[in-house]
Amino acid sequence: MTYPNISPAIFLARPNRFIAHALLGDEEIIAHVKNTGRCKELLVPGAVVYVQRMENPLRKTLYDLIAVRKGERLINMDSQAPNRMFYEHLLSGHYIDGITKIKSEAKFGGSRFDFYVEAGARKIFIEVKGVTLEEDGVVLFPDAPTERGVKHLRELVRCIEEGYEAHVMFVIQMNNVRYFMPNDATHPAFGEALRAAQTAGVRVTALDCAVQPDRLAIGGAVAVRL
Repeated sequence: MTYPNISPAIFLARPNRFIAHALLGDEEIIAHVKNTGRCKELLVPGAVVYVQRMENPLRKTLYDLIAVRKGERLINMDSQAPNRMFYEHLLSGHYIDGITKIKSEAKFGGSRFDFYVEAGARKIFIEVKGVTLEEDGVVLFPDAPTERGVKHLRELVRCIEEGYEAHVMFVIQMNNVRYFMPNDATHPAFGEALRAAQTAGVRVTALDCAVQPDRLAIGGAVAVRL
């Protein structure tokens, strides 16, 4: 996927989770942050960010914040991108062969999963999580406690119990990482639920992304350590 009208800027501040102030040339701008996570290790004053100028006159902000540099690493921060990228990956046939049906926002029990897929006799629920937290080449999820994430994992186990396949896919919004693991220090209940889900038969996988300021593409598999 591509982002037109991208420019580099210098991050100044994030007064709330929805907006950021940045310096674009000599002008201070306000950009919509397309990620409601904490991202405290990314959005630090002086960081180079990449903003997209939007052409919708009805918007409150003229820009979206798309990506940020952390040292030499470029990280995409668009929380909508992982689902879009993984949908394209499903269509390519590289993840599941012989797909005959893809449904987004598929309801099961008290949850909605990102995708429901049919391929021959296979009936599969898939939940996608975007990952932007990195420490020494190790990528972690979540960056803040997520009871919703725990609920999704428990519902995926219920899918297994009722005869479906169930997958959780972590789309890592950067590349050149060592491995993925749950962020037990931030939310131990999520790590416990993820390990229990894998034990119950939920497939746990991770993919990285090739990131440029104005584009994003699914890369290759990343090792998962639980």
